[in-house]
Amino acid sequence: MAQCVQSVQELIPDSFVPSVAALCSDEAERLTRRNHLSFAELLKPFSRLTSEVHMRDPNNQLHIIKNLKIAVSNIVTQPPQPGAIRKLLNDVVSGSQPAEGLVANVITAGDYDLNISATTPWFESYRETFLQSMPASDHEFLNHYLACMLVASSGEAEPMEQFSKLSQEQHRIQHNSEYSYPKWFIPNTLKYYVLLHDVSAGDEQRADSIYEEMKQKYGTQGCYLLKINSRTSNRSSDEQIPDPWSQYLQKNSIQHQESYEDGPCTVTSNKNSDGSLLSLDGLDNEVKDGLPNNFRAHPLQLYQSSDPSNTTDVQDHGKCASTSHETKKVNTGIIHGACLTLTDHDRIRQFIQEFTFRGLLPHIEKTIRQLNDQLISRKGLSRSLFSATKKWFSGSKVPEKSINELKNTSGLLYPPEAPELQIRKMADLCFLVQHYDLAYSCYHTAKKDFLNEQAMLYAAGALEMAAVSAFLQPGAPRPYPAHYMDTAIQTYRDVCKNMVLAERCVLLSAEILKSQGKYSEAAALLIRLTSEDSDLRSALLLEQAAHCFINMKSPMVRKYAFHMILAGHRFSKAGQKKHALRCYCQAMQVYKGKGWSLAEDHINFTIGRQSYTLRQLDNAVSAFRHILINESKQSAAQQGAFLREYLYVYKNVSQVSPDGPLPQLPLPYINSSATRVFFGHDRRPADGEKQAATHISLDQEYDSESCQQWRELEEHVVAVVHRGIIPSNFCPTQYCLNCYSDNSRFPLAVVEEPITVEVAFRNPLKVPLLLTDLSLLWKFQPQDFSAKDNEEVKELVTDETEMIGTEVISEFLINNEESKVARLKLFPHHVGELHVLGIVYNLGTIQGSMAVDGIGALPGCHTGKHSLSMSVRGRQDLEIQGPRLNNTKEEKTSIKYGPDRRLDPIIAEEMPLLEVFFIHFPTGLLCGEIRKAYVEFVNVSKCPLTGLKVVSKRPEFFTFGGNTAVLTPLSPSASENCSAYKTVVTDSASVCTALVSSAASVDFGIGLGSQPEVIPVPLPDSVLLPGASVQLPMWLRGPDEEGVHEINFLFYYESVKKQPKIQHRVLRHTAVICTSRSLNVRATVCRSNSLEDGESKGGNMLVFVDVENTNTSEAGVKEFHIVQMSSSSKHWKLQESVNLSENKDVKLASREKGKFCFKAVRCKEEEAATESSEKYTFADIIFGHEQIISSASPCADFFYRSLASELKKTHTQPSVHSEKQSLEDAVRLIQKCSEVDLNIVILWKAYVVEDNKQLILEGQHHVILRTLGKEAFSYPQKQEPPEMELLKFVRPENTTVSSRPPVEQLSSLIKTSLHYPETFNHPFHLKSLCLVPVTLFLSNCSKTDVDVIVDLRHKATSPEALEIHGSFTWLGQTQYKLQLKSQEVHSLQLKACFVHTGVYNLGTPRVFAKLSDQGTVFETSQQNSMPALIIISNV
Repeated sequence: MAQCVQSVQELIPDSFVPSVAALCSDEAERLTRRNHLSFAELLKPFSRLTSEVHMRDPNNQLHIIKNLKIAVSNIVTQPPQPGAIRKLLNDVVSGSQPAEGLVANVITAGDYDLNISATTPWFESYRETFLQSMPASDHEFLNHYLACMLVASSGEAEPMEQFSKLSQEQHRIQHNSEYSYPKWFIPNTLKYYVLLHDVSAGDEQRADSIYEEMKQKYGTQGCYLLKINSRTSNRSSDEQIPDPWSQYLQKNSIQHQESYEDGPCTVTSNKNSDGSLLSLDGLDNEVKDGLPNNFRAHPLQLYQSSDPSNTTDVQDHGKCASTSHETKKVNTGIIHGACLTLTDHDRIRQFIQEFTFRGLLPHIEKTIRQLNDQLISRKGLSRSLFSATKKWFSGSKVPEKSINELKNTSGLLYPPEAPELQIRKMADLCFLVQHYDLAYSCYHTAKKDFLNEQAMLYAAGALEMAAVSAFLQPGAPRPYPAHYMDTAIQTYRDVCKNMVLAERCVLLSAEILKSQGKYSEAAALLIRLTSEDSDLRSALLLEQAAHCFINMKSPMVRKYAFHMILAGHRFSKAGQKKHALRCYCQAMQVYKGKGWSLAEDHINFTIGRQSYTLRQLDNAVSAFRHILINESKQSAAQQGAFLREYLYVYKNVSQVSPDGPLPQLPLPYINSSATRVFFGHDRRPADGEKQAATHISLDQEYDSESCQQWRELEEHVVAVVHRGIIPSNFCPTQYCLNCYSDNSRFPLAVVEEPITVEVAFRNPLKVPLLLTDLSLLWKFQPQDFSAKDNEEVKELVTDETEMIGTEVISEFLINNEESKVARLKLFPHHVGELHVLGIVYNLGTIQGSMAVDGIGALPGCHTGKHSLSMSVRGRQDLEIQGPRLNNTKEEKTSIKYGPDRRLDPIIAEEMPLLEVFFIHFPTGLLCGEIRKAYVEFVNVSKCPLTGLKVVSKRPEFFTFGGNTAVLTPLSPSASENCSAYKTVVTDSASVCTALVSSAASVDFGIGLGSQPEVIPVPLPDSVLLPGASVQLPMWLRGPDEEGVHEINFLFYYESVKKQPKIQHRVLRHTAVICTSRSLNVRATVCRSNSLEDGESKGGNMLVFVDVENTNTSEAGVKEFHIVQMSSSSKHWKLQESVNLSENKDVKLASREKGKFCFKAVRCKEEEAATESSEKYTFADIIFGHEQIISSASPCADFFYRSLASELKKTHTQPSVHSEKQSLEDAVRLIQKCSEVDLNIVILWKAYVVEDNKQLILEGQHHVILRTLGKEAFSYPQKQEPPEMELLKFVRPENTTVSSRPPVEQLSSLIKTSLHYPETFNHPFHLKSLCLVPVTLFLSNCSKTDVDVIVDLRHKATSPEALEIHGSFTWLGQTQYKLQLKSQEVHSLQLKACFVHTGVYNLGTPRVFAKLSDQGTVFETSQQNSMPALIIISNV
């Protein structure tokens, strides 16, 4: 239980005090009414004695009574009505609320920190009122009247006669059988005569004389002269006299005495009315009829009376009305005791002392002695007589009570003078004067007698008081017999059906148990008495049980919360809304945030409803909001009910302040970080063969790699435009902002171009939500960026549509538990700063989704595609948290977030807007296939655009043609055959020899220092005017690798008029091409061993080309025709085809391979390009009747682009730096000997059958030959992954990287060739030695001087070699040392000597070469030429 102001040792004696009746004459009542008080009320503040009182017990022992209090009340002849008592208790509880600003106790239990009110004043007020308003009953005498004060005024004509009348009236009420109420303790009631004297208006001498007369008649112990009203009421206002009555009279607005004395059932009406009082005593029918008729029968039915109006006299009626009238004034704040001085206060206090000392206590002491004597004298006889009489009439056994007899307790009623009741009377008297030892022994004895007699009501009463007496005994000789109380409670409740008495037991016992720290037992006791017959009682007891659980040594927090919920529920049923709300709020502290979602929902729902009933609308909204925003586990129907309650409450709130700011709505959830912002128009759909550039849209998923690629492309083109330097203020164009993009800068939007904000909604409920009139909420600051200084900045609200147009979505349905995005648009019509604040909408639910709890469609409901049940207008803010900062030490050690400005765009001035369309753009190509398409550029803005460029990482994929029109004309034959190439019909005679032409790479945009990735778009006049469109041809070549290729194009353009905010704009396009296999080409080149003819100085080469058809007919390709082989080089050209078969048409079916051999010669001086020039010589060898001019578009374009990409790859490889520059030069010279820059272009046609039509596809492959003898391929080679090696944990030695070139390169410095007769006839019989002249040609292949050593000695390495070489010998010098100039050819005349006929190999001379200025560093044996066989014949 909660803490109480009084301890239990103070509470119980104050609850059971001697009762004294007061019977006043009308004149005496009038005197007291001058102070707005009745006589009983006048005495109330002074009813507690200020000093100890002594009395003697029957054993003549002195007994001390401390803090004795007496209860004086006016006589009322009707018991209180149960309904009136209930009403009184209800008002007492509702009138006592927690004080505003009361600091609650903080209790820490485990994980819980609870704010709990330590005291419960409403419970204490209830308990006090309950105990004081209990009607007197026959089975106990605690609240029976012990004495009666007869009060008359000294101002009456015949005071003594008045006393006689009052005495007779009291006697009549006590002894007349018509009056069964009030109850009197003993027949011989003490009468105490009080003469009231009005000091300010009365005659003091007369009063004294009357008092003397009284003393003579009634004795000095039985009368008293009380002087009051020492002054008039119109005293000066500056005197402050204390008002001790207010705490008694205004505490509960009504006093218990009036409830059944002055006017038997006087109660206050609801505190919201004018505070008037209702008299519910049954006398005033009008008032009674005005009572609420929902009071149920109350178990307080000890006394059943007939119609009370028959037994009440008119005086009581008048008294009741008067009391009612006077008590009404109490509520209006009138000061009590206005005519009393402090001296009068002391006189009243003295009067109570005198009455108690001289009248009441001697009377009690005498009565106790009499009762004790009676009991001792009658102990044997009467008890046995009584028992014998019962046995005589009812047999030897006490008869079993039927269930009905036990129910109404009238099965056994003792007469008032029964000896069993005398001991109870004595016990009660002893208890009232705090003689608990004697009281306990008497109660104990009575208890045994009553149990023996089966008088259960009497037994329960004795048990109850015996337990209390045992507890209150000084020195605690025996423990508190809790089982006595339990038996009493059970008897009252189950046998006697008297819940009022059971409740008193529980209230007393729980306090006693609490004082002993037995909180668990107290809680169990309190819970046991909760029942359906009284919600208020059950609520209060459950609340106290909850406090017991929390006050235990180890607090039971969840039990506390559970019982607070139960108490709140019962408070609610009892109509105590404020207390119900308080209980639920207290319990919420325990359940909140612990995962008990259903319990939380229930509590919040109840808090919401109770707050709404109490018109605490903000609290109601907050509670309902919590239900909706938590991840609810409720059923759909329940969630729908919650939502409708919330909308209903919200609607009421908004109606209270219709002009206030829009409220924040809790539903649906918005994932703010997932908000995306898109600047620009929506993408156009494809129109037939016309396909719009993909650009960027909100439908595309974010891809970080792709974004990085686009960024690199844009940086690349910006760097090219700004001559290789990226401007410091450059930031990449961002059309779509999301949580992955860099949102630290203010984004730029263009005036008259829409801004789309995509908001991600989630509906957490199982019921659909309907949002209507959904739009963005924004503010806008118009500015002029071109002006030097900003003009005045003014903020605009959302209705300024001429500045910003706002799109409104009329209906947006989010199904249950669905995530859905809404795209809302703004149309800026003015430059300035825009801030998107949030969204505004009507939140509602669909009418037909479920039943609507009696709430129909309300005014302002929407009628659209879905019918709304109810909706409220509100907003939600879009607040996006930026990325966490993690750069500086301070940022790393603290949690800081950067800005996210995606919703704060700057509206810039008008810019050009480009749209690009692709016409006849293929989706599938063969590898190397050439296809012609068209691109259309349209300027859809009102500004001209210029500087149009396209940048791509794959420039080898497409071309717009050469720079000059001459290079890209349509030839007649090409147009006939729909060929993409420029062709010329040739004469059949010139089939084998090459047709030579030349072209500069600069003409095709591939020059020295140029960027092949950035291609200017050849617009006419370089400007595209507003509304203008241009179509340009575009040639495409299928990539060399099969598979799906994504090729990114970035179109870059600028405005003719420079803008301060936006320098350029870009448009993206991603082309997806699927390539399938076509031809694989591999080629090698090697030196020809034949002697050079005069024409081709500098050496001949042989080119071997293998072409394989790798197509597996999946694309419907029947066969490939090789139509032409072309070479392109600065220094070499193809001269002729070697061993061309008679069949000129070269066809390759699936998986067939063709081999080609060509002779290549150096270009003539006039054809050969200088190192610095970019002029290439093209030579075409054609296998058909049409020459494709390889030096024109698109053949040359794609050749140059593939060459550029190949060069790019080779340049990226790291070059090795040598320590010595001279060594490096030597190496480079040696490497150059084996280098060749010959490029082969293979042009082909493919015949394809598609839809029963034959199509001719054409294409080209490139092979770039760089090194002699090394095979080159047209397709990229897959890199073999290196084999796994074991890790070696050894520190590598510092070895300098050798700059020695490979042996193949060193052995290619000198080309050797032997000239001799193939057969030689010699008459050996004439001459035994045969001499044959042999010429050795030495050709220097390098560009520098070379020292050569020719060694003719046979190198004997093995016997076999001796056999081979020993048969002939060289004559003359065995070694020659020569120096050959650059590319010089030298001949040596040698003689070979033979002694036998046979076949001989003359290729034995060994040639060593080194660079002239290099010492012997790179002296290397040169490659032998082919075997030189000679046949020596005998003639």
